[in-house]
Amino acid sequence: MGFVMNEQTLAMGILYVVGTPLGNLEDMTLRGIRILKEADLIAAEDTRTTRKLLNHYGICTPQTSYFEHNELKKAEVLIARLKEGKRIALVSEAGTPGISDPGYRLIREAIRHNIPVVPIPGSSAAIAALSVSGLPTDSFLFLGFLPSKPVKRRKAIERWRDLDRTTILYESPHRLLSTLRDLLEILGDREIVVARELTKVFEDVLRGPISQVLQQLGVGRIKGEITLVVAGKGRREKQTNRPELPQS
Repeated sequence: MGFVMNEQTLAMGILYVVGTPLGNLEDMTLRGIRILKEADLIAAEDTRTTRKLLNHYGICTPQTSYFEHNELKKAEVLIARLKEGKRIALVSEAGTPGISDPGYRLIREAIRHNIPVVPIPGSSAAIAALSVSGLPTDSFLFLGFLPSKPVKRRKAIERWRDLDRTTILYESPHRLLSTLRDLLEILGDREIVVARELTKVFEDVLRGPISQVLQQLGVGRIKGEITLVVAGKGRREKQTNRPELPQS
């Protein structure tokens, strides 16, 4: 069964959901560059950050701000533009729009008004961290940001304590140590990966039991974007005894 395109759909514009680099501008896809050039408007979470990307690739498409605190009002304006036949590219500050970033409401409204929504795949911190974690990837759970308040955060962790799948979280640098201590107390000393500043100059990936990672982090000030990848219950890799090879 194919897609049905009627006159109303053809008269509509298109909302492109465009993934952008986490930090390294070379991670922008060729298709993403073309779409940003051809769009009538770019709806950006942070126009200053996006301007750096546009300047790097010589893209002159005008921008409008679309972020958490103006989502409701701005979505109405953008939907009106789409109904006029305009092509709008939605971008977040970094990564894929809508993944713990603004974008969900606009996408939902576009779908509700039968406006085509087209994904332009790109970077995602969650998938990037998972891909280098060394933890099982056959089944995983993405939870985005945990609650900032300690009591609510601990309750959230307790809800998925018994799951056997790998879990991916985002965390702010100033809450990282507190969150790791909560994870250690509630989950036990599981394998964890702390990925910081992925694709950027100071990229850093720490792997090991939570207690060991806490020691490595120490008590100093932590900076940058943080992604956590936590082993599921009972998923810690077992060490196998291999026979020693004879000396040559």
